[in-house]
Amino acid sequence: MFLTLKNAFAEKGIRKKLLMTLLLLLLFRLGSFIPIPGLSPSAFGNLATNDFFSVMSTITGGNLEQGTLFALGILPYINASIIMQLLTLIIPPLERLSKQGEEGRRKMTQITRYASIVLAIVQGIGIAITWYNTVPSGGAAHDYITPMFAIGGNGSTVGFAFSLMIIILTMVAGSCIVMWLADLITEFGVGNGASLIIFAGILVGFASGFIDEMKLVSGDVTQIWRVLLYLAVVVIVFVFIIFIDMAQRNITVQYAKQVKGNKMYGGQSTHIPIKVNASGVMPIIFASSFLMFPQLIGSLINNGQNAFYIWWQQYLGVGTWAYSVLMALLILFFSFFYAQIQFNPEDISKSIQQNGGFIPGIRPGRPTADYLRKINRRITLFGAIFLAVIALIPSLVFRAILTSSSNLVNAFSATGMLIVVSVALEFNTSLENQLMMKHYKGFLK
Repeated sequence: MFLTLKNAFAEKGIRKKLLMTLLLLLLFRLGSFIPIPGLSPSAFGNLATNDFFSVMSTITGGNLEQGTLFALGILPYINASIIMQLLTLIIPPLERLSKQGEEGRRKMTQITRYASIVLAIVQGIGIAITWYNTVPSGGAAHDYITPMFAIGGNGSTVGFAFSLMIIILTMVAGSCIVMWLADLITEFGVGNGASLIIFAGILVGFASGFIDEMKLVSGDVTQIWRVLLYLAVVVIVFVFIIFIDMAQRNITVQYAKQVKGNKMYGGQSTHIPIKVNASGVMPIIFASSFLMFPQLIGSLINNGQNAFYIWWQQYLGVGTWAYSVLMALLILFFSFFYAQIQFNPEDISKSIQQNGGFIPGIRPGRPTADYLRKINRRITLFGAIFLAVIALIPSLVFRAILTSSSNLVNAFSATGMLIVVSVALEFNTSLENQLMMKHYKGFLK
C-alpha cells in the first residue's frame, strides 16, 4: 500500500485528487471543533452512559459525545443507504429504478439523500430526548442551555423548547454538511467519501483514546505493558481481518467453443469468485442494532427507570454473557440472510447456461444452481463464524487485558475494525485502478 501511495503522489493528476481528499477530510475535522450553539459543551458527555450512543460517538470520532456541529456525522446517510438497499429488494418500482443505468442511480441517490435528512431529524430528536433523560440527578436541563436562544428567560419553557429545536436543527444541518463533503470527496477525490469520513472518525477516536490512556498510565509499568499487549492484539486482529477479507473461493467455469460464420467464439476458462466475508460488516450492524434497540427505547421512556429497561440492562445488556451468545447467533442468522440477498444461484446458473458455459463435473441447469448454493452456504458459515469471533473480541479479550474503565476498551469496536480494514483496502484498490488507467493512457499516447 505504501508503494501504491508513493507511485500515486508521483502522478500529477492523482496527486491533486489525494490532496483534495486530505483537504476535505481536514475540513471535516475542523467542523468537529465547532460546538453546537446554545448548548453547554459538557451536556452531551452524559450520553456516554448509553451503550448505543457510545458506539455512535465512536464512529463519529467523538463528535456526538463532545456535542459538536458534526454530532450526527455521516450516520444518517449510511442508515438511509442500508434501508434503501433493503427496500430495493422488496419494492418493485425501486428495483426497476436501480436497473435503469446512470439515470436510475442518480434518482436513487437523490431519494437516499432525502431519506437521510428525515433520519437525521429523527435521530436528532432521539438524541435530544435521551440527553434530557440523562441529565445528572440534582441538575436541571435548563442549566445546560445557554441564554442566547432563551425566549422569556433561560428558565422559560418556551425558551427551552425553542433552544432545543435550534440544537436539533443544527445537528441536522451538520449532517447535511458532512454528506456534502462526502459527495465532494467521491467526485473530486479518491475513494468513497462516506467510507473515508467514517474511517477518519474511527481513527481519530482511537488516537484520542490512546493519548488519554497514556496520560493515565504514565509511570505505571504494569499498565504500560497492558497497553502494549492491547496494541499487539489489535495488530493481530487486523492481520486476521485482512486475511479473511481478501480470501475467496474461485469456481472454475468453462465455455464451449462456438463457430459463428468465419469466427470462433468461446473456448475460454474463467471463474466465479465467492468471497468468504461477502456480507462485510452488515450482519454485525443488524445484530447489534437488533439487541440495542429495546435498550434504546427503554432509555427514552420514563428516564430509563422502568422495570423492563432495568431487567434488559441487567440480563441482556452489553457485556453480559447472554448478550454475547445472542449476538453470535444473530450474526449467524443475518449472515445467511444477507448472503441470500446478495447471491442468487439460479440467476448465475441461468446466465452460465445461456452463454454456453458449464462448471467442470457439474451438469448445467438445476445441478449447477444446487452446487453453487451448497458452496455458498459453506463459505457463508465460515464467514459468519469469523464475524461472530470478531464481534466478541472487543467485549471479552480487550476487557480482560485492560481495566473496564479504560478509554481504549471501546476505541476499536468490531464494527470499527472491520470498517477500517474494508475502507483501507477499498482506498488502495481505487489508487491502483487510477494508476492503471494512467498507464493505459500513456501507452495509447
